[in-house]
Amino acid sequence: MSNGPPPSSPPAHPALATTIKPTDLRGILKYVPRFQGQIFIIAMDGSIIADENFPNLLVDIAVLRSLGIKVVLVHGIGRQIQELSELRGIPITDAYGSGVTDAATLDLAIRASSRISHLVLEGLAQNNLKAVITNSVRALPVGIIRGVDQQLTGKVERIDKEFISALIDQQVVPVVTSVAFGPDGKSLRINSDLLAAELAEALHATKVIYLTPQPGLEVDGAVRRDISIDELRGILQDRPERIPDAVRSKASHAVKAIETGTPRVHVVDGRIFDGLLNEIFSNEGVGTLIYGNDYQQIRKATRRDVRFIYNLTRAAVRREELLVRSQQAIEKNIEHFYVFEIDENIIACVTLYFYPEKMALAEVGALYVLPFYHNRGIGKKMVDFACMMAKQRGANTIIALSTQSFGFFTNVCGFEETTTDVLPETRLKQYLEGGRNAKVLVKSLA
Repeated sequence: MSNGPPPSSPPAHPALATTIKPTDLRGILKYVPRFQGQIFIIAMDGSIIADENFPNLLVDIAVLRSLGIKVVLVHGIGRQIQELSELRGIPITDAYGSGVTDAATLDLAIRASSRISHLVLEGLAQNNLKAVITNSVRALPVGIIRGVDQQLTGKVERIDKEFISALIDQQVVPVVTSVAFGPDGKSLRINSDLLAAELAEALHATKVIYLTPQPGLEVDGAVRRDISIDELRGILQDRPERIPDAVRSKASHAVKAIETGTPRVHVVDGRIFDGLLNEIFSNEGVGTLIYGNDYQQIRKATRRDVRFIYNLTRAAVRREELLVRSQQAIEKNIEHFYVFEIDENIIACVTLYFYPEKMALAEVGALYVLPFYHNRGIGKKMVDFACMMAKQRGANTIIALSTQSFGFFTNVCGFEETTTDVLPETRLKQYLEGGRNAKVLVKSLA
C-alpha cells in the first residue's frame, strides 16, 4: 500500500485532494474486521471514468479487494454517449437511460458501453484484479409513461445473483454495464444509478457508493455530509428542486436502495485522490452519507466502550468542559453512559444518573460530541434521549450542571437556571467539593 501517488503521477485535481491518509494501515485497521466479506456496489459515472483520477480509483478498488471487501462495479456512459453524438452528428433522445431511448441512441449506448467496459477491465488488469463483464441483468421495456413511449429504455426484471455471487467467490470483480438484455436477448438501456440500487438489493450489499463529478449531495446549494432517508424522501416528494439535477437521480435511487435493505449509500466526488478510501475508512468521510434508521443510534454503553469514551472526552476534560474521569472511573460507572454511533463509530456520549434519596430526580451529564459533528443536532438528540429515558423510569425532573454549555441547555434543550437547592444531599456535597461553580439547570419532565 502506498501513502500517496507515485512521483510520476501527481494527485488529480490537487485543490480537491484530501489531507487524511486512510491508506495508513493504522488508520484503517479498525475498519477491516467490520467490512471483510461484505459487498460494496461501486457505481462510476461515465465522466469519472474519463477523469484523470480514474486510474487512482482502480488502485483504491484493488486496496478494498486486498482487505477482503467484495466489490461489484457498475459504470455509466452518459458522457460518452454525448461525445459520440457530437462526433458523429447523430441526435440522441436521452444520454442517461432515464428518458426515451430510440434506436440511434441505443446504438451509441452499446458502442460507448463496449469502450468503457474495456477501459475498466484494462485498468483492473493493471492492478492484478480478475474481472468479467456480465450479462447477468434481465430487463424489460419500461413501456409508456404519461403517454410517452420510452421505446428501448429498460427496467430491471431480475438479476442472476447466483452467477454474480459465484464470480465474487472466485475472486472475480463483476463489471455490470448499463446496457441490459430483454427476454429475447435484445439490448435495452438502463440508468446506471437504478442498476446499482437493484444490484444492492439482489446481492444484499452493505453499501452503494456513487462516484460522481459532484462534491456530494447538495441540498439548497450546500453539500450535506449526512442525511437520513426520511429527510431525503421528504425533500424529493415535496420540493425536489432543492436538489440539483446532477445528483437528483442518485438521491432518488439512494432512497430506493435503503428502502430495499441497503443500510448506507454514499455520494462521493470521484475526482478526489484517495477520496474513495477516505469516505470508507474515516469517521468524517469526504462526500455525503445517506442512511437508514439503523445508521444513527443511541445505545447503552458497554465495557468495550470504556477506552473509546475516555479518548472521546479527553479534549473536553483538558478544556475543563467536563469533569476529569479516568478509564477506571468510566468503567465503574459504565451503566450510566449512553453513546451515539455513526457507522459503528462512537462520536458522542452522555450520562444519566438517578439518586436513591430523590428517585423522581435524574441528572444528565458528561455530554460530549466530536467537533466535526457539531451543529447537526446530535447534542440535542442525546439530551432528549436522556430526558425520555428518565421519564420512562419515573423521574419528573431532570437537572444538568454545566460550566461552559449552559447556553446550549437553556436555549436549545429547554432547561432553566436554578439554585443548588434542587440538588440531593450527596450531589450537593460533590458540587461544593468540586469547586467548579457550575451553573445548575433544571427541566420539568411532567
